[in-house]
Amino acid sequence: MNIIFLGPPGAGKGTQAQKICDALNIPQISTGDILRRAMKEGTETGKKAKSFIDAGQLVPDEVIIDIVKERLAMDDCKQGYILDGFPRTVPQAEALDTFATIDSVIELDVKDEELVNRLSGRRVCVKCGATYHISMLNGKITCDKCGEELIQRNDDKAETVLNRLKVYHDQTAPLIGYYEGKGLLKKIDGAQGMDNTTRAILDALGAKA
Repeated sequence: MNIIFLGPPGAGKGTQAQKICDALNIPQISTGDILRRAMKEGTETGKKAKSFIDAGQLVPDEVIIDIVKERLAMDDCKQGYILDGFPRTVPQAEALDTFATIDSVIELDVKDEELVNRLSGRRVCVKCGATYHISMLNGKITCDKCGEELIQRNDDKAETVLNRLKVYHDQTAPLIGYYEGKGLLKKIDGAQGMDNTTRAILDALGAKA
């Protein structure tokens, strides 16, 4: 089963994609992970991507499409996959249609106010990448897993979050209509709690945990 996850920044796409991948035994293809690794390694593509992401903007199509095409051609994708973070625009979706067949599109629906709270309160470990929310930290500034410092990513700062949401609504939200027109879209309430959301997605896909 080839699946796309749609939803604004902070809607829980990455978390839910991993849960569904575990349930269905298929890989999660996260363009965000691919790009972050490139930025950490300081590759030419990574440097280009960082300049856009730090400003809360979308990475240009030409930086992403070939990476995705190459990844979907790998052996572990033959039985299906979840695309998380791609496509972000209708032109990307049209490009995807030239080399992949999508079976279902899951849209995680969360209000903007909740998203700003989720993202601006997020803290990430500089060493292991573990993620926390300030509401659960009680003032703690180090990672429970490895003891290293917790930081706020530049793209999680409130002003950048608002810009990321504007970019999403302007450029990515039209994908909802695109896939709705193809009869592939399944809308899921992403604010009903993690486990309930997972169950709702599996039900929509006709799958069992």
